[in-house]
Amino acid sequence: MRVFFDSSAFAKRYVREAGTDLVLSWCEQATELCLSGIALPEIVSAFCRLLRENRISPEQYHHLKTMLLADITDAAICDLTPEVIRHSIIGLEKNVLRGMDAIHLGSALALNVDLFVSADARQCVAAAQAGLRVIHV
Repeated sequence: MRVFFDSSAFAKRYVREAGTDLVLSWCEQATELCLSGIALPEIVSAFCRLLRENRISPEQYHHLKTMLLADITDAAICDLTPEVIRHSIIGLEKNVLRGMDAIHLGSALALNVDLFVSADARQCVAAAQAGLRVIHV
């Protein structure tokens, strides 16, 4: 099963919070992890924020980033293509979404995934309306 994780969901794989167990379960069930190319900078940005706020140490930051990069070596990473942009614009026109959230949606549609996982309620609604099977974590 091809499982798409937006940044808000995939970050839970590395930072324990509500929804982490569900994300880990879907990662285990996936035959292929799917992400938008924007997920990586967004997740590293979150790690940097935790470091700046002294919520993690420099060593923990390095460990989290290393784990993330290792985990995505065989993931399907969707680039920003004309198809992704087209799906993103349609998503923006039909839903209340932020631009980056629309890119996640467009990426999932372009990758033709089996499941869309997000911690963003509005994004989940938009994904469901676009015909994706959705899990809100």
